[in-house]
Amino acid sequence: MENKIIAKVDGREITQKDMDVLISHLGNQAMQFANPEGEKRLLDELINEELFYSHGKEIKADEDEAFKSELEKAKISLIKQYMIGQTVMGVKVEDGEVEAYYEAHKNEFTAPETVNAHHILIDDETKANDIIEEINGGLSFEDAAKKYSSCPSKEKGGDLGFFGKGQMVPEFEEASFALELNQISEPVKTQFGYHIIKVVDRKEASSKGLEEMRMDLLKTLTAKKQSEAYLAKVAELKSKYTVEIL
Repeated sequence: MENKIIAKVDGREITQKDMDVLISHLGNQAMQFANPEGEKRLLDELINEELFYSHGKEIKADEDEAFKSELEKAKISLIKQYMIGQTVMGVKVEDGEVEAYYEAHKNEFTAPETVNAHHILIDDETKANDIIEEINGGLSFEDAAKKYSSCPSKEKGGDLGFFGKGQMVPEFEEASFALELNQISEPVKTQFGYHIIKVVDRKEASSKGLEEMRMDLLKTLTAKKQSEAYLAKVAELKSKYTVEIL
């Protein structure tokens, strides 16, 4: 694809590729320049930079001591980043390593059974039974929660969202996981009071297979091996160069 020349400053070319590089560095802000006016503003900026470059060359800015000092700082920083990059860039993770890690950590890729329960919290068992009768008589569970429940979840019709085993008090958990979908429980007593529970959704336990996890594991293991390579190199360099903490 032709790299179109879009401007010239002091004989130097500004190309479409230069524009594309500038846009790529803008990240999320790039969208606001995706129009003729925005592109003109970006081109103006590239031109302005070239004008300053020409001016700097004319006055021999690169011979100033201040410039040389800044250049040395930039060079030092670049060498540091380059050498770190060289240390970790050769790190590779083989397929066998990914598969071995997956087999050794299978339990981490398993999602337990969860239920989405709504509840109404009441401080009196008799009152809870009266509410159940009212629901059986036609009042929706969600409206009953808004009307009677003392739990802040009443504003959402008693919706507690999805939860797994071990996240709720034992009595509430046992009753929730024993219910069929849309079945309404008898009053369940816990340390908080009496609960009327309705399970509206259920997700069975599931596990993610190796192929589903392969790319994530590759990234994780690569980062781990890069960190190990970095630390090993640091240890080697510490044995070679003097380090003093003052």
